Amino acid sequence: MPHLSVVVPAYNEEDRLPRTLARLFEYYEAQDYSYDVTVVSDGSKDRTGQLVTEFAQSHPNFRLIEYMPNHGKGYAVRTGILAAQGDLILFCDADLATPQEETEKLLPHMTQGADVAIGSRPMRESQLEKHQPFIREMFGRTANKLIQILAVRGIQDTQCGFKMFTKKAAHDIFSRCKLDEFGFDFECLMVARDLGYRIDEVPIRWLDQEGSKVVLMRDGPRALRDLVRIRAAGKKGRLKLRSD
Repeated sequence: MPHLSVVVPAYNEEDRLPRTLARLFEYYEAQDYSYDVTVVSDGSKDRTGQLVTEFAQSHPNFRLIEYMPNHGKGYAVRTGILAAQGDLILFCDADLATPQEETEKLLPHMTQGADVAIGSRPMRESQLEKHQPFIREMFGRTANKLIQILAVRGIQDTQCGFKMFTKKAAHDIFSRCKLDEFGFDFECLMVARDLGYRIDEVPIRWLDQEGSKVVLMRDGPRALRDLVRIRAAGKKGRLKLRSD
């Protein structure tokens, strides 16, 4: 089994994938631990699946999970994580807004007893080398404050797409997660807290990338709805295993 399994959710990412796959290979091949990479094509209608398949033919550490139709990022991440077999499991975004070398900032926390280590952009030591557009950044900060109040107090950034789990914690958490869309980030941390897992926030480098799949006026209200619903379910409801 690999030491680290990397899960990359992807929806219509044919423009980014050649660069992303090459960078993942370049970086992890240079490390002294074993790894594998799973790209989960979430109902992509472009050449996402074809590009991964072609790359995997000459790079055996890479594989594709593909399905139709599109279900949402949460569904894709959950599918990839529950299929992963590494001692540690990292999910990261296809745009590599958090550079892959930031993996080395999360790993020490795992060896020191963390069950979950998450990249966190608002931390003082973090380096935001390219900010989001002003309105999107202000929306994100407001959403994070609301999530802290209603869901996971003390965690500054639930939505950063760079999170690492032990295999046990990952499978334990995501076998209970139910949200298929962008609210899955705070849901998985709520479930982790409910289960008593240790979560470490880690400062990171981050560069905004164009082409975000998040549409504020559509996904913001959905995330708020999901936050209220998951909060109302209570600990008992959140810890129920998925029925499918």
